[in-house]
Amino acid sequence: MNAVVDDMVDIAGGVFLMGSNDHYPEEAPAHKVKVAAFRIDRYPVTNREFSRFVSETGYVTAPEKPADPRDYPGADPALLVPSSVVFIQPTQRVDMRNTHNWWQYIAGADWRHPRGPDSSLAGLDDHPVVHIGFDDALAYAAWAGKDLPTEAEWEFAARGGRDGEEFAWGDTLTLRGRHQANTWQGEFPWQSLDEDGYRWTSPVGSFAPNGYGLYDMIGNVWEWTGDWYQHHGVLQGKPCCAIENPRGGTRDGSRDPRDPVSIPRRVMKGGSHLCAPNYCRRYRPAARMAQPVDTTTCHVGFRCVERG
Repeated sequence: MNAVVDDMVDIAGGVFLMGSNDHYPEEAPAHKVKVAAFRIDRYPVTNREFSRFVSETGYVTAPEKPADPRDYPGADPALLVPSSVVFIQPTQRVDMRNTHNWWQYIAGADWRHPRGPDSSLAGLDDHPVVHIGFDDALAYAAWAGKDLPTEAEWEFAARGGRDGEEFAWGDTLTLRGRHQANTWQGEFPWQSLDEDGYRWTSPVGSFAPNGYGLYDMIGNVWEWTGDWYQHHGVLQGKPCCAIENPRGGTRDGSRDPRDPVSIPRRVMKGGSHLCAPNYCRRYRPAARMAQPVDTTTCHVGFRCVERG
């Protein structure tokens, strides 16, 4: 039994089938994982809640500070000013091999200015906070007396008791023609049909909860987990049975060897409002994404857990 307590949900824990053999390779192999009991936020952290944290602590997020040039040798100085990554919708079909066709570093974009320096949080108090780096999420969690979920905790909670099913609500993307999460409808990135009613983020709780009473585990914004990213097929030498740490990984092992800067990466889960059938079909509990810990964007947020 999972009961909501103080805007958190008690998750009893148990064994579940983590990952998938049917989608992106980094999700494989599907394997049984044991998760201990924990509590998790019913909603992603909102702008209202993050504003309170900043007001009480004076905390300054990563995109509000200039980057250290020593960390980015050879980088364009224009990219080292306080900035973050914002989705810019093209007006026509573009080369899908080049993500710069829709992602841009925008000076002055941050959690207070989610679409750029001329934007604000007006009307967005109950939307998920975005442009949050990993350390920013961890700082909020520590202030709240909480932590970030492990990848296994997050996926177990997202499934809502529907073990082995493709989506958090069953095996079809829609139910009776209704969208179950804030995702992209149309041909990404230029055609947005907005069939679910939202072009950008949506207020938390706008869609039905999962089987554990959790909202927005799928779509809306990607969510940080505490795990270092580790590619598929490696389970730290352990057999694919019920294990405590299914992927784990290390800081150095999380780096992308193809990246000349090679920033360590953590696992994000859940997909976002920019996930579409023709691009990034990661609006599923098993889906996972490697995110450099220093990279913030307009579609990445988080929620917290408590243990013990």
